[in-house]
Amino acid sequence: MATHSRQPQTGPGDRSSEEARAFLQKRVGRFAQLNALLGGVFLVWRLVGIFAQDRHSQLQDASFWLHVLAVVLAAGGWLACRSGRRSLFAIHTIDAVAIIGASNAYVVMGTHIPHVTVPHMTVLAAVSYSLLARAIYVPSTAWRSFWIAMAVGVPYVISVFHSYGDLSPSLLAEWQVTMGPGSLTLYRTVFTITAAIWWGGTTVLTVGASKVIYGLRAEVHDQKKLGQYALEDKLGEGGMGIVYRASHALLQRPTAIKLLPTERVGEMTLARFEREVTLTARLAHPNTVTVFDYGRTPDGVFYYAMELLDGATLDVVVQKAGPMSPNRVVTILRQILGALGEAHGIGLIHRDIKPANIMLCDRGGVPDTIKVLDFGLVKQLSGGGMASLTAADAVTGTPQYMAPEALTHPDRVNERSDLYAVGAVAFLLLTGEDVFTGNTVVEICGHHLHTEPRMPSDVASQPIPEDLERLVVACLAKDQSERPQSANELRSALADCSVAGDWSELDAAQWWDEHRAEMTS
Repeated sequence: MATHSRQPQTGPGDRSSEEARAFLQKRVGRFAQLNALLGGVFLVWRLVGIFAQDRHSQLQDASFWLHVLAVVLAAGGWLACRSGRRSLFAIHTIDAVAIIGASNAYVVMGTHIPHVTVPHMTVLAAVSYSLLARAIYVPSTAWRSFWIAMAVGVPYVISVFHSYGDLSPSLLAEWQVTMGPGSLTLYRTVFTITAAIWWGGTTVLTVGASKVIYGLRAEVHDQKKLGQYALEDKLGEGGMGIVYRASHALLQRPTAIKLLPTERVGEMTLARFEREVTLTARLAHPNTVTVFDYGRTPDGVFYYAMELLDGATLDVVVQKAGPMSPNRVVTILRQILGALGEAHGIGLIHRDIKPANIMLCDRGGVPDTIKVLDFGLVKQLSGGGMASLTAADAVTGTPQYMAPEALTHPDRVNERSDLYAVGAVAFLLLTGEDVFTGNTVVEICGHHLHTEPRMPSDVASQPIPEDLERLVVACLAKDQSERPQSANELRSALADCSVAGDWSELDAAQWWDEHRAEMTS
């Protein structure tokens, strides 16, 4: 079995994976769109002021067209990322052109608006907000954010030095009265240093935000990688772990990853989890879920990779589509028994056969393929070191499908206990109801111990062949000796049923064509 080793990563923004590239393109586009919308709002407000005050001559001002240029550059970045696939180099170029170009347009615009008091502070506020927003929204390394800040900050500081003396004449006159004639150089120097200090603060905040947020994204990304597998969507959670959809980094094979979170770790739990992997990996029957790989992360999280199944568990199938026809039930039961026959043949019993642990799939073009899942409660019949991990006197399983001996004498659980559960599953498939129901777990368990099961034909809304019903009831016998003695024996008996073979692959394909959407949703 393969073990897990963590590869050094630089963070999600620099990864060349398709997922990271698409994410970066989306974020750069969205930020450029936001920048364009905000600049556009102020541009429209500016136009309202121009027409309201009848100052049409301002439409010829350089500051107006610089404002238009800034909005166009931001909008261009958005449109460039809106559709199609862009390379990482192209995305980084679009990002740089949009933010640096638009910001410098605003910087130069500030030198052409003498009616605004202390214009460089207005520009500082606008551009600082923009760069900080980018650091938060767009995945970017601290160094990249630093160089972008410099590409805007240097022109900004230069523009402040060259613009003072020509702008804000009232402030200049007041300064000269206070400091004396010939103080323009000192005046410019003071305001330039002030602007540089303010911009230094902007740069520190921008770089710091990028470093922290980019690092958090990288940390989250690393937590979603187990060995060569990248975790995607969470598929489900049970007592023995959480299952995620995943993909292999090299093979790009859709995979299901089951992992045991650190907070659930205990010596017995970890041992059971690892045992589940090794036992399941020994099974090769086509109706048993296939295990590809397993390992442990440096922080102690166990995981294993298995085939990803598209379909629905039998409980969901019955819930959404109702009871199944007897001929289809026979086909499904024979596949379940084939998987159990292999397990029993090497000394393993499942101990938790139930509809939720049996998946109905359209697999490899073969509809109605059954996969038996979750060998987490498997017991090794031959004893030994592993047998102690499922204590002999421990009651394990699901109440609606537990054989009487599993409740009273757990040490007597054997292959025929699995067959009792198969009978309970068959009852549900044929009737749409569990064999026994009750208000409490104790009540349900009491029925398994003392109540004779109902006849499926008395519950079902469809005719049940007598030979099939007889086999289902035999599986539900209280006494183990009265049940079929092996999975293979029961499988052969089902093959002799009057409806065996009546459910064709064409029937299954037609059913899947009708129900595929709701089964895989």
